[in-house]
Amino acid sequence: MKKWYSLFIVLALAFVLAACGGSDDSDGEDNASGEGNDNAKEEEKGETPDKLVMGFVPSQDSDTIADTVKPLADRLGEELGIDVEGKVMTNYNALVEAMGSNQVQIGFIPAFGYVLANEQYDVNVILKSVRHGSGTYKAQYVVRADSDIESLADLEGKVWTYADKGSTSGYLFPAYQMMQEFDYASGTELESDFFGNTIAAGAHDNAAISVYEGDADVATTFDDVRTELEEEYPDVMDKLKVIEYTDEIPNDTISVTKELDEELVTKIKKAFLSFNEDEEMIKIMNEVYNWDAIDEASDEEYEIVKETYQKFKDDIEL
Repeated sequence: MKKWYSLFIVLALAFVLAACGGSDDSDGEDNASGEGNDNAKEEEKGETPDKLVMGFVPSQDSDTIADTVKPLADRLGEELGIDVEGKVMTNYNALVEAMGSNQVQIGFIPAFGYVLANEQYDVNVILKSVRHGSGTYKAQYVVRADSDIESLADLEGKVWTYADKGSTSGYLFPAYQMMQEFDYASGTELESDFFGNTIAAGAHDNAAISVYEGDADVATTFDDVRTELEEEYPDVMDKLKVIEYTDEIPNDTISVTKELDEELVTKIKKAFLSFNEDEEMIKIMNEVYNWDAIDEASDEEYEIVKETYQKFKDDIEL
């Protein structure tokens, strides 16, 4: 009887010890699993930085934009409770690269620039501009009114100026339209075989001024860049004429980097949309890029730009 009792005690102790050991292992697994889930959630959640940088590209004089966007950055910072800095980049590609390296978190970036940023760095569009009640616009071909240029065919052998090759309306859509019109396989062939020379002016207003001053024969710009120049060049509407337009182009975007926390992105979107009810903020947006309002946007709206870009992917050095 004692033997059976002793054996029972030994087995009972062994069972308790095994159970405790199993419990410890299970706790360890649960803790490890919990930590892993927490890390995954934290990674999925994204960043909420102490400072946000908004990037702009020069559609006009860079110093003018820098001065104009400061109140916009300050106001956005107040809405978000985070310091916000406005930064003017040298060109479209510089903004794309800055967003790719997360040096700029919010980009006021045109359609083509957005396509590049989305493809290369998973940058996401959240908002778009509205001008004259529309979420799309056209590019235009501007020549001197006293020239004999009346159609695209008359541009053969002439000097073409555009903002830069990262510009949707300044280069991408006009180049593609002319490639189709004159049966060129690439933008490089178009430039070298159809035009006498090409000039990258750095901004839309500079391109138009080049034509105004006789340094180029045609400028491709957004519609209508001439209104931006009337104060400095009062006779610009008379001296420059538009001979053609492209198809509709999706308006420029407000896009964000993939690293940002989703809740913060939602706050950014709401803050910008609230500016529609703020006359002072819309005035600033209008002074910077001629925005009359801000609307929500989705990646699908820029599919036409993605398709057009494929024609230039191996051709444009950005």
